[in-house]
Amino acid sequence: MNPIKTEIVVVGAGPGGYAAAFYAADLGKRVILVEREPRLGGVCLNRGCIPSKALLHAAHAITTARESEHRGIVFGPPQLDLARLRSWKESILTRLAGGIAQLAKLRGVQVLTGRGYFEDSHTLRVETAQGQQFVHYEHAIIAVGSKPALPRAFDLGNPRVMTSTEALELEDIPENLLVIGGGYIGMELGTVYATFGSKVVLVEALDSILAGADPDLARPIVNYARKTFKEMRLKTRVSQMSTSGKQIRVVSETDGRKLEELYDRVLVSVGRVPNADDLGLENTKVSFDEKGFIHVNEKQQTTDAAIYAIGDIVGGVLLAHKATKEGRIAVEVIAGEKSAFVDVTIPAVVFTDPEIAWCGLTEAEARAKGLEVQVSKFPWSASGRALTFDRPEGLTKLIIDPDTERILGVGIVGQGAGELLAEGLLAVEMGATAKDLALVVHPHPTMSETLMEAAEAYYGHATHTLLRKKAD
Repeated sequence: MNPIKTEIVVVGAGPGGYAAAFYAADLGKRVILVEREPRLGGVCLNRGCIPSKALLHAAHAITTARESEHRGIVFGPPQLDLARLRSWKESILTRLAGGIAQLAKLRGVQVLTGRGYFEDSHTLRVETAQGQQFVHYEHAIIAVGSKPALPRAFDLGNPRVMTSTEALELEDIPENLLVIGGGYIGMELGTVYATFGSKVVLVEALDSILAGADPDLARPIVNYARKTFKEMRLKTRVSQMSTSGKQIRVVSETDGRKLEELYDRVLVSVGRVPNADDLGLENTKVSFDEKGFIHVNEKQQTTDAAIYAIGDIVGGVLLAHKATKEGRIAVEVIAGEKSAFVDVTIPAVVFTDPEIAWCGLTEAEARAKGLEVQVSKFPWSASGRALTFDRPEGLTKLIIDPDTERILGVGIVGQGAGELLAEGLLAVEMGATAKDLALVVHPHPTMSETLMEAAEAYYGHATHTLLRKKAD
C-alpha cells in the first residue's frame, strides 16, 4: 500500500482518542484514527463504563422491585434470561459504536482498523487485514488506554478466574463468587452479581473500600454491601490460588490467620496497567515511568516533540472523562493554542448502590495536607424527595475555605449521586462561594436542594436541619 500523509494520527479510539480525532477534524486538521479492534469506542464503550452501567441498571431494577413490597407493590421472584440480557447490553454497545463510526465519517476522519506500531517519530505502521499501511504524520496522539491487572499468582489460565472484561460477558451466575479488590470495579461488579443471585465474598487488602473517598460518604455503601454480599473482609490478602476440579481453590490471610475456600468463579479487580507493550515506542524518543506509563507534561507532550499521549496510558486517575479533556488539550496545543492540563477538576463517580461521587478537595485530602477547611453537610434523611424513593441514607457535603467561603470540594452519596454532582462540580470550577450556592433557588422537591441546604447549613439556617449558627 502507498504511504498516507496526514497532519495528525491518533492511535486508539477510546473516549480520549476519538474525542481528540473529532476535535482536530473540527479545527480543520487532516486526521487518521487507528484502532486495532473492529468496533470503535475503546475499553469504556466495549468492556468498561457502558456495559457495566447497563448491567447495574438491570440489577437496580431487581432491587427496586424487591424494595417495593413494603409499599404494597409485590412482584414475583425475578427470572434472569442471560442470553436476552447479554443481547440487550450488546445492542447498546453496537448502537453507540455505530454512532461514533458515523461521526468519524461525517467529519472526514479516516479510520484504519489494525495494530499501530511506531517505526520512528514520524511513521506509524498499521497492520490491517489487507496488509501493512504506513502513515507519515506531523503529530501523533497516543490514546491506547489500559487493561485489567492480573498478577502472575492469579493467572491460572482458567476461565473461572475473571477480570472485569470477562465478568461483563455474564456467561453465568456463579453460586459462589470471590471478588478480590474493593475499588470501584470490584464494588460495582460485586453489586451486579450479588443482585443477580451470587453469594459474593469481597476481600480487600486495605482497611477500607473505595480508597480516595471520604469515610462518611463510603459508609452507606459499606452498609449496603454488608447486607447484599455474603461477606466483606478488609485487611485480607489472597496468598494462593489454584484450580480444583470445576472450582478455584483460594487461600487468604487475615491478621495472620489462613483460610482455604473453594469458589465457582473469582473476579480479580486489583487495578489496571498501561497498554504500553509492542507499540514500537522504543523507536521514538518517548520515555516511561517505573510503572510503564508514558511521561507527559501539562500540555500532554511526551519527550518526543512529535508525539503526544493522553488518557490511561499517561497514568493519574484512569477515567474516561479525564482522557477526553486531555485529548482536547493535546489538539489545542498542536493547533498552536495556549492550553494545558492545569487546575482541572476531575470528578469521580462510583455506580454502586448507593452511588458515590465527589470532585475537588476531599475532607481526607484536606486533613492529610494540613489544610484548614470547614465541612457542611446535609443528610438525605431530611430530604422529602429522598424519602419518596426510600433512600434516606444519602449525604451531601461541601468542603469550604473558611477565609474566602469558596467551595473547594463536593461529595455526595446516594441514589443518582453521579448526576447530582454536576452542580457541585460547576461551583468548584467557577470558584463559587457557599453563599452563591445558598442563594440559588432550587426546585422543590428535588435532590438538588440538598446542595442548597448544605450551603445554607454552613451559615446555620438550613430550612430542614437545625444547626448552631455560624459565628460571625
